[in-house]
Amino acid sequence: MKIVFAGTPQAAVPSLALLADSPHDLVAVVTRTDAPLGRKRTLTPSPVGQAAADRDLRLLKTNRLDEAATAATAEIADLAPDLGVIVAYGGLVRDPLLSVPRLGWINLHFSLLPRWRGAAPVQRALIAGDARTGAAVFQLVPELDAGAVFAVQSEPIGRHATAGTLLSGLSESGARLLLGVVDDLEAGRATAVDQSGEVTLAPKLTLADARIDWSAPAETVHNRIRGVTPEPGAFTTVNDVRLKLLDVAPTHGALPHPAGVIREIDKKVLIGTGTEPLELVTVQPAGKTTMRAADWWRGLAATEVVAS
Repeated sequence: MKIVFAGTPQAAVPSLALLADSPHDLVAVVTRTDAPLGRKRTLTPSPVGQAAADRDLRLLKTNRLDEAATAATAEIADLAPDLGVIVAYGGLVRDPLLSVPRLGWINLHFSLLPRWRGAAPVQRALIAGDARTGAAVFQLVPELDAGAVFAVQSEPIGRHATAGTLLSGLSESGARLLLGVVDDLEAGRATAVDQSGEVTLAPKLTLADARIDWSAPAETVHNRIRGVTPEPGAFTTVNDVRLKLLDVAPTHGALPHPAGVIREIDKKVLIGTGTEPLELVTVQPAGKTTMRAADWWRGLAATEVVAS
């Protein structure tokens, strides 16, 4: 089949790679325009854009695939694709482009639909303390992530998984799930089932989502930290300095102390929550490099500080 692929972040690269290496004809790759990154704000192609360029694939950069994207729609229509495939593109596909491919568009989404429709399904699943997550391939429709599902896979969420590690694994297994659906569509044996169950939404994370409320129970705090790691990155404030929390671990049997209070106990840097303390393992103070929490603590030369 002639396929147009749309995606942007690293999580979409495994799907691009499998499709490019398959017998299907990947006629174009669509990604968002180059973005300024780093301290020098250097314009940098998206991971999908870079992967497509490395493979010398036809590349179209646009931030919109809706009714206003007339040039992009015309270029894709001229290719007469059989199928559109989208993985974390970062924008909505709307008519007339939605109807251009003969078989429409399918979407690989990293959740167990209809749970966590939206931009941050893996992050929201972790923050909510879900026991399981997965990936689903569904038919794209105008309503957000609401189309009938062709295939789904489910897996447990590890107790120490972060959004970054979980998404990395799902991007690989989800790519294989996606390619299976593409093959089934070509063979005419693909069937889709309407979504059923409670709908929950997964809006994009903001910096406010990453600030930690230490009055919450330890499990809730730990889940939030895992859900916002690596982006936007969990943080708190100590002595008016922002402290990024890169690795925090549960404690077992540690005596509670007041929420937000940091103390060294038995050579571990512990911070109080609404229940038992958590251990700070790796941190990054503003303007400094990543360091062990024990080294950061020695630098403070304090017996107790309060995070807020």
